[in-house]
Parts: sequence; C-alpha cells; structure tokens
Amino acid sequence: MGDYADLPGVRTWYETEGSGDPLVLLHGGFCTNDTWGAQRTDLAAAHRLYLPERRAHGHTPDVEGPLTYSDMAHDTVAFLEAVVGGPAHLVGWSDGGVVALLVALARPDLVRRTVVIGANFRPAPESFVVPEMLDAMTPDGVELAFFRELYEAVSPDGPAHWPAVATRVIDMWRTQPALEPQDLAGVRSATLVVSGDDDLVTLEHTAALYRALPDARLAVVPGASHLVPLEKPDEVNRLILEHLAGGEVETMMPVLRAPSREPFGGDTVT
Repeated sequence: MGDYADLPGVRTWYETEGSGDPLVLLHGGFCTNDTWGAQRTDLAAAHRLYLPERRAHGHTPDVEGPLTYSDMAHDTVAFLEAVVGGPAHLVGWSDGGVVALLVALARPDLVRRTVVIGANFRPAPESFVVPEMLDAMTPDGVELAFFRELYEAVSPDGPAHWPAVATRVIDMWRTQPALEPQDLAGVRSATLVVSGDDDLVTLEHTAALYRALPDARLAVVPGASHLVPLEKPDEVNRLILEHLAGGEVETMMPVLRAPSREPFGGDTVT
C-alpha cells in the first residue's frame, strides 16, 4: 500500500505492510522501494514496515537546491514523527545507512535499533574502493542506466528531470557525508554494521565505522558485494531480525566489549 505524506520538507511517498514493532527501511542512492523486494516478506512477518522514498527518489518529487544527507535526515525525522508516530528501528542501505546514522545522532529518542548496510561516514574519495568511479558516471552513461530506468518509470518530475537529479547525487557523494569518528560516539542505538566482503566501501572504512560506534556489531558477508541484500537475502534477513530482536552480546573473550582493557576481562597476567 502506498500513499503520500505532506511533510515540511517534501511531499513524501511511502509504503507500509506487516505488523509488530515499527521498522523503517531506507533505500540506497538512486533507488526505490522496489530494491527491498528480497527483504519485505521476511521483515514484515515480524515488524510493521514503513518504506519512505526520499526526496528526488522514486515517487517523491525533487526539491530546489542541492541534495544533502542532512536534509534527507530531517525529512526522515519528520516522517517518524508524522507517519510512524514515534520511535522505530531503522534499517538503511548505502545512502539510506548514512541517513540512518544522522537520524540516530540528531534524534536518539526516535531510534530504537539500527542496521546500516554498505554505509560510509566520509565522502566517496575517502571511503570507496575505487573513488574514481564517480568520474565515469554521467546521467546518460551505462553506469547509471539501471538507476535511470528506475527513476523514469515512477518519478513525478518526469524522465527529463533525471540529469538534474543524477548530477546532484554524484556531487553529494564527492563531499558528503563528513562525519568524524568522534561524532559517531553520539549514536546511542545498538547498531549492526553489515558489509559484503567485496563492497563498494572499503573494509577498512567499514571497520572504522564499527569501532567508532559505542554499541555495535559487525557482519562481513562472504561472497557478496555492495548489493548484499539482493545477493544473500536469507543471510541478511536473519542478521537483521536477530539484531532487532535485541539481547546482550556475550562472548568468551571480549576485547572491544570488555569492561576493562586488561587481558581476559581484568585478570593480571604476569
């Protein structure tokens, strides 16, 4: 089921299904809700799903000015308040993961648990395996043909508006997000960081994201890329549902989670 919500920033298209604790799915850059097709059935069996399409994506119209993650996070906060009506779990993929982190920082009262998939906290030149890929991207090029088709099929702004959107999204990736590791210490929600082992975002950057978050878990899925929710849906869905179900992490030899940095939880080794 789909409908529009008249939010302060932009008239936003969203879809809902399922029942249970609210869970907001935040799609990737240039994407639509269709890209969550491999997750919706499993997640809706346990949660009430809300799937907003961000400004200039899918059925949601574009707005004047540059596209920024900050504005998209503000839109998401407004969506949580006006449509969801309170706190929810957030699952964000790629750009959606960036938005989820910003919402968790700005409004911890609206975020229960968080999952970020293939997300970065620094701009593409600092976090992508092949940052020069942005130089090859043009609105009419083959690299963006799949996304152009998604956009042209449903955008209320019409196919002719695609070049304006594509150019501004690529510009956003060049300079955003611009968080520092110490900024991420402000994320209070328990967060699962997911990546493919051959992700667009470097494993080093993903590890830095994981280590900077105060309450985090890390899952690197083998044999997967930036499209891991499509490539390994059963595994990704299981990871998401287990994380959202809660529970403390207990391991036999904690290091990052140890109450003390001394070996083996505090015993003195001589």
